This record gives sequence, structure tokens and C-alpha cells, in this order.
Amino acid sequence: MAVTTPACAEDWVAPDFALPGVDGRTWRLDDVRGARGTVVAFICNHCPYVVAIIDRLVRDADLLRKEGIGVVAISANDPTQYPEDSFDNMKVFARTHCFGFPYLFDESQEVARAYGAVCTPDFFGLDCLGRLRYRGRLDESGRQPGTPDARRELLDAMRLVAQTGRGPDKQVASMGCSIKWRDP
Repeated sequence: MAVTTPACAEDWVAPDFALPGVDGRTWRLDDVRGARGTVVAFICNHCPYVVAIIDRLVRDADLLRKEGIGVVAISANDPTQYPEDSFDNMKVFARTHCFGFPYLFDESQEVARAYGAVCTPDFFGLDCLGRLRYRGRLDESGRQPGTPDARRELLDAMRLVAQTGRGPDKQVASMGCSIKWRDP
């Protein structure tokens, strides 16, 4: 079932985290923070929405990182229910798609809950102080193949954040599969 993200709450400040990456390192928000802003993306390996956009995300993340904007991806799905989202499979997914950014595992799901993540993909575009400035989709293509002239909303939004400290007035919610929460 498709879920959409809530509107951007600009007074919200991103909480810190310490999560294991597929590279064997533990990462904190300060480790991935860019001088001009940061994107925290909640994704997973199996969601058709993520699979449809992953190569475009990697492309845009590479551009953003070159412009001083940090990028990190976090998977919080329960791998017991969804073995495709296991930590070992995260390593394969990151390698297959040539991630140039950390891919972290939120096994406890505490970080996803602290951020209020609801779906995969779910993008949090932060300014240089960690304040939320963008909560929208990657681009206007959605699950469709990206056309050459498709508006790249996350890329454009983060460039605006880097230049002005503000996000775009119009933000279209991201849509994806719900986070797969563990049974209580």
C-alpha cells in the first residue's frame, strides 16, 4: 500500500544517530553532514518505489555531494519480515547501485521513529544547521523511468537550501511503501 509523507515542518531539527554502515563503520549525523546541507533518505532494498528511483538518487546524490551537501541513506525495515532488507542484502544493494554515500541500518527502528519516517523513499532535506527545509519526492517521474527533462525536485530543493537556507514553497510529498515496523 502506498503511503505519502507529511508536509515539511520547518521548525523541526534532525536528531543525531549512531548507526552501522554497510562499509563496517558506525556513522553519526555529524559524519555525513555537509557544509551546505544534508539529505537523510530512508530507503530499503525491496520496495518497488525505491527500486524505480535508486539510480536517479545515486546520480543526484553524487552531484549534491560535489556541491557540499551530505547524503546518507538509512534502512529501518524489519528484516525478519522482509529478508530482502537484511544487512547483508543492504551491502549487495549498495554495491550493485554504486552508492557513493553511507547506507546505514536502523535495526532498532529508533532513528526512523525519531525522524517520523513513514515510507520508502522518504527524504529529509536539512540546512547546514540540521533544520528541516525539504520533505518531498526525488523527482516528478515517481516510479516511471525518468525523462531527460523531468524536474529533479530534491536536487533543486537542496541547491536552493544551500544558497538561501530556505526550502521551496511548493513541495510534493514523496510516495512509497510503508516502513516495515517490527511487531511489538
